[in-house]
Amino acid sequence: MNKNTLFFTLLLNFILILSASAQKDPKAKTVLDAMSQKFKSMNGFTASFDFTYQDEVGASDRQSGDIAVKGEQYRLKLPEQEIYNDGKTVWTFIQSDGYKEVTINDVSQMEGELTPSNIYRMYESGFDYKLEGEKQYQGKTVQVVELISTESNRPFERVKLMIDKNTKDLLGWEMFDGQGGMFSYTFRNLNSNANLASNYFIFDLKKYPGIEVIDLR
Repeated sequence: MNKNTLFFTLLLNFILILSASAQKDPKAKTVLDAMSQKFKSMNGFTASFDFTYQDEVGASDRQSGDIAVKGEQYRLKLPEQEIYNDGKTVWTFIQSDGYKEVTINDVSQMEGELTPSNIYRMYESGFDYKLEGEKQYQGKTVQVVELISTESNRPFERVKLMIDKNTKDLLGWEMFDGQGGMFSYTFRNLNSNANLASNYFIFDLKKYPGIEVIDLR
C-alpha cells in the first residue's frame, strides 16, 4: 500500500469514527440511562395521561386515560378500551353501547410495537439520539432527548422524550410518523411509588359472562 492510499484509508476511518460518535450523543445517553434506571428501580407507577394525535393538515384528536406500569406489565385504560399485559399475554377489552369483546394475543405477537413499558429502553437499539436542551414542561424543568430511527421499518421516524431534570421521571413524549402525523402523550398525577399486585394486569374473563372472546394465540 503506497503512502497516498494509506493516508486516505486512515482519513476515511477517522471520518467514519467521528460520524458514528456524533450519532449517539453521550450527554443524551447519560440522561436516557438515568431515566431507564429510575424506571427499573420503581415497584410500579400509576398516572393519568392525555393523548393527542395531530395530522399533517393540523386536525387533532384528544383522549384521556389512566395507566399503570410495573416492569414489563402494564394496564392502559381509555374511554372505550382497556389493555392488560401481564408480561406473557395481552388482553384488549372493548366495551361500547352494551357490546363487550376481548381480543387475546401472546406478548410475542406484539413484538416491535411501542408500549408503556418498553419506551424506557427503546433507545438501546435501532435509534440514534441527541440532547436538544432544556425547557419548562408541566411547570418543571425537563431535558428533551430526541431519538432518530435507524431502521426504515419502524412506525415512527422520530421520538422526543421529556425527562424531569431532577427526578429523572419520564413526563411525556412525542412521536412523529414521517408523514406529518404527531402522537403526543403527557403524564399527569404521576405516582412513582405504586405497589401493584401482579393480578392487577390480568383480565378476568369470569367477571364478564357472555363476552365475545377472540383468541389469536
